[in-house]
Amino acid sequence: MLFVLILLLALFALYLFLLMPRMGKRPDHSALLGRYYTHRGLYDNAAGIPENSMAAFRKSIAHGYGMEMDVQLTADGVPVVFHDDSMLRVCGVEGQVSDYTFEELQQFPLFDTTEHIPRFADFLALVDGQVPIIVEIKAHGDYAAVCAVIEPLLLAYKGAYCVESFHPMAVRWFKTHRPEWIRGQLSTNYSKPGKRESAAQWTAHHLLVNALSRPDFVAYDVRYFRNLSFRVCKALFRPLTVAWTVKSQKQLDECRSAYDLFIFEGFLPE
Repeated sequence: MLFVLILLLALFALYLFLLMPRMGKRPDHSALLGRYYTHRGLYDNAAGIPENSMAAFRKSIAHGYGMEMDVQLTADGVPVVFHDDSMLRVCGVEGQVSDYTFEELQQFPLFDTTEHIPRFADFLALVDGQVPIIVEIKAHGDYAAVCAVIEPLLLAYKGAYCVESFHPMAVRWFKTHRPEWIRGQLSTNYSKPGKRESAAQWTAHHLLVNALSRPDFVAYDVRYFRNLSFRVCKALFRPLTVAWTVKSQKQLDECRSAYDLFIFEGFLPE
């Protein structure tokens, strides 16, 4: 009986170790607080203001909202703002961003508008510190290459920002190379009807990848904010918490006490 108790205590201690975010020398995140954040800009695809477009970013700035956006690399190593692993939904063509040079990408409009895939550098120049930004590293390919390319751009940027990724090794890259930056671990429940999570997905779902990334904030799918590991992490370790993606005022009101920051789309928060 004593052995079982010791074993259970050891397993619980291991669980807490894996779940724990960064605890010491946390960077000041006060510049990120006090705003709502648009998801890929204040976009309306149906109204000709595409997601992750300069038009959507300009509109977000005009409303005073912070922004969350996505970065990945072109074939010639240019960091651009684009979310999907495939270009089909947004640009109507086959392939990935990494299959084309930046110049080649400019022939493909976003949702048949006059907008095109922006360079990350142009996005930063547009924002110019007017609102805080959340930069998501897309890990469709070489996450380390994306991190290394955007590092000097963010070093030269004067506004408030943080970085995040679903890939714990991308977050860990910043832990190693830029420990002074605010970094975040994205996660969700990966299970789907009729399909169980893989071991890696289950580990990420329950935030046990925090042992690799030691994040300053946890960005957790708002649909699952009652997840036990998310609640334990928040209660015991008090990291910054970020909700994604809030899609209605009702959903915002329901989850408000669980998060510090809110990424939204499809409505204007009250």
